[in-house]
Amino acid sequence: MTTTTKQSAPPLLLAGALAGPLYVGIGTLEAIVRDGFDIRKHSLSLLANGTGGWIHSTMMVVTGLLTVIGVLGLRRAGLRSRWAIGGLVAYGAGVAAAGLMRADPALGFPPGTPDAMPETISWHGVGHVIAGFLGFIGLIVACFVLSRWFGRRGSTGWSRFSLVTGVVYLLGLVGLGAGSGTAAVNLGFTVAVILGWTWITLLMLRARAEGVSDEVQG
Repeated sequence: MTTTTKQSAPPLLLAGALAGPLYVGIGTLEAIVRDGFDIRKHSLSLLANGTGGWIHSTMMVVTGLLTVIGVLGLRRAGLRSRWAIGGLVAYGAGVAAAGLMRADPALGFPPGTPDAMPETISWHGVGHVIAGFLGFIGLIVACFVLSRWFGRRGSTGWSRFSLVTGVVYLLGLVGLGAGSGTAAVNLGFTVAVILGWTWITLLMLRARAEGVSDEVQG
């Protein structure tokens, strides 16, 4: 890898590191100020509906693309794992695609919507679910792959952090499939989302500060 290529990594990694704070920060603000939204009942994706819904959709597209840019930075910094790179690209692309395909109104949000799940799902609602699911799987795979790699390097803390993030996200995804709309599931998945973005942000910042000293294979 050329020196010029490695030197181009830090700004890309910084862009990737900004995705998490933007997603969590804007999402939290929306959840607080949007009339009728209840995080115990509603998924964050529903914020793409109603007045101001474009803000959430735009945020998802931007943060997804920033994540993909950050992954390019990881690649230029020396990360060589096809599974880790592919998983993180899938996550960023999934978030961006889900932002382009709005989730259907449900469970009383936005105000005036029947207090139940929709009887029929639109094409963009189906696309939103598929894009999100594929993205989540990508993140889980990347967490598990990098957990193993960090463990081999002796970075026990990062190995455990990556493993816990992957497990929590996997449990959150299973919970969504089993009981979406319940308080426990929604709050649990919110924790998973925050943890996932925190992991990505710190991973980008770590690579920006230290680089990837050993090439990751696999």
